[in-house]
Amino acid sequence: MEEARKLAESEGVALNQLINVAVAEKISTLRTEQYFKERASRANRAETLRILARAGQENPPVEGDELAPDWKRQTNVPSRKAARLPAETKKRSRKKRNSGHI
Repeated sequence: MEEARKLAESEGVALNQLINVAVAEKISTLRTEQYFKERASRANRAETLRILARAGQENPPVEGDELAPDWKRQTNVPSRKAARLPAETKKRSRKKRNSGHI
């Protein structure tokens, strides 16, 4: 529990909020796993391969379809810091924590 408190403090959120988010993420992970297992059980590999074999045959590339020369180095994924809560939420969490309401 002490580790959770330290993590909440470093993230600038209340401990309850950290726990709620962790539980929600775990539930989401389990539901997603179940969803893909169900979808995989209904898959028809032969049909999938037939569709993929046709892909792009009647649809040649057009101008603008090219990849940028350095496409492997580009990323649009935000860093973990950028994905944190907005500053206003952090301030409210700190006020609650400092006033004894956790």
